[in-house]
Amino acid sequence: MTTLKGARERRVRTGGVELCVAELGDAQRPTVVLVHGYPDSKEVWSEVAERLAGFHIVLYDVRGHGRSTAPRPLRGGFTLDKLTDDFLAVADAVSPGKPVHLVGHDWGSVQSWEFVSVRRTEGRIASFTSVSGPSLDHFGHWIARRVRRPTPRRVGQLLGQGAKSWYVYLLHTPKLPELAWRGPLGKRWPGILRRVEKVPGDDYPTSSLPRDAAHGAWLYRDNVRARLRRPRADAHAHAPVQLITPLDDAFLSESLYDDLEQWAPGLVRRTLPAGHWIPRTRPDQLAAWITQFVTATEDGQPQPAATGRYADRFAGQLVLVTGAGSGIGRATAYAFARAGARVVAVDRNSEAAARTAEQSRQLGASAAWAEAVDVSDGRAMEKLAEKVDTEHGVVDVLVNNAGIGLSGSFFDHTAEDWRKVLDVNLWGVIHGCRLFGKRMAERGQGGHIVNTASAAAYQPSKALPAYSTSKAAVLMLSECLRAELAGQGIGVTAVCPGFVDTAITSTARFAGVDAEEEKRRRRRAARLYGLRGYPPEKVADAILRAVVRDEAVVPVTPEARLLRAMSRFTPRARRRLARAKPPLGAADPGQHP
Repeated sequence: MTTLKGARERRVRTGGVELCVAELGDAQRPTVVLVHGYPDSKEVWSEVAERLAGFHIVLYDVRGHGRSTAPRPLRGGFTLDKLTDDFLAVADAVSPGKPVHLVGHDWGSVQSWEFVSVRRTEGRIASFTSVSGPSLDHFGHWIARRVRRPTPRRVGQLLGQGAKSWYVYLLHTPKLPELAWRGPLGKRWPGILRRVEKVPGDDYPTSSLPRDAAHGAWLYRDNVRARLRRPRADAHAHAPVQLITPLDDAFLSESLYDDLEQWAPGLVRRTLPAGHWIPRTRPDQLAAWITQFVTATEDGQPQPAATGRYADRFAGQLVLVTGAGSGIGRATAYAFARAGARVVAVDRNSEAAARTAEQSRQLGASAAWAEAVDVSDGRAMEKLAEKVDTEHGVVDVLVNNAGIGLSGSFFDHTAEDWRKVLDVNLWGVIHGCRLFGKRMAERGQGGHIVNTASAAAYQPSKALPAYSTSKAAVLMLSECLRAELAGQGIGVTAVCPGFVDTAITSTARFAGVDAEEEKRRRRRAARLYGLRGYPPEKVADAILRAVVRDEAVVPVTPEARLLRAMSRFTPRARRRLARAKPPLGAADPGQHP
């Protein structure tokens, strides 16, 4: 719901208008001021505000919006200078003598860039989190640089952002925006948000939308053309800045922020696979990043030094990896740790899981925990899912990686052999997808599931009947689940490694041979995998890249890509290859003793 439950309201007079200000939480705690955009009111922040319960939360309706009064006349009443007066009046009323942490979305971010870069606000802002709203000064310089020194890439960026800014041109036309918002557009806007932006169908936006949008057109008319033509040269932030960029923003290009470090030294970047209205569609992640940034600033410490390639994307996200005690699973946990994620390392071997969690914390994970669970045990997995949800929240990225290897002819496989392989390799994935994936879907804020299959999923082998069958089932399960969850912002990826040098060779089983022969084959397989020399870290990197790109099927290693191509274009050659006897299973799913 968009109502601000338990909020204390006050009226703040400034510059000929009266602002409606709402407060939540203990006023002795650090103050976080949330500034809304266009055509919203302060209620756009209601879901985020609930998740920031540890702070003193302040929200206010921008002049002319919600329950705040509008200036008279409207023309000239929405300049950045007057909006800065409003912010200072609110800050003085709710946090006299103490700086506030500022968070802005859309036009709330646009005006907040002004607040954080003008001299008269120095000392009043402790930190600033920008969401989907650039500084008009920075935007003006961005345009000027590309006009002065055009290159094909820069021209493409200009044209791309020009196309995304179509609505800005319309808002500068006289009377038309007001007529549209007070007429058909105002009535249809909630439905448009639900269909296009996937905004939940609650009672947002509020009934004041037509009036808010009509008044808010003057935000553009009073500021955009003037600032883009004559951007300030001193628009440097005087407080720490966190930039949160939705990668699927229909109105703003990611390239707008390419040069932002020159205006905000020490900038912290975050990205999210979502559309423009993330205060409504991704409140959990947004609140987590705000909390982390505000807390770090209050503690006088820099942001956690996540050094991974994808730190902007995964920092603070909750990632659960099964089979994390060794091999690909451990390497994947470490890769997410370097990116600043919170990591849950799951393995049947409790000591191995604990070592992975401990090393993850040292590598940069914002937090890491170990859980000893057999993924083939449905009841144990149910308890794990309940525990993780209660203690840490809904998983953002699930990596179903645990598996076991088994080689031998079909007739040497016993019924028990088949049961063990399918229980771990297939049912372990089913349990993970069903229990953690369901919570992702119910949360309604997206996520990603990675299932470790194998090149053996699409390359048959006479020596791997049970293993290949289990991995083929994982691949098809992943494809089916991807189709089902596509409309809910949840990606599903099947990762298919080839020969990877891990410890699976020390635990793989060989059907139909005695213990001595099994040891001999393990030693031989270990030598061959060692000679291959493909490290699990490369598979882990492919997993993170697949999540970022939302890839469906990812063959890893050259032979895996070759076999994938053969399965599609040369099926006869693939069947002939199936008659050969490999040294061991065609992939390393991560050790699961």
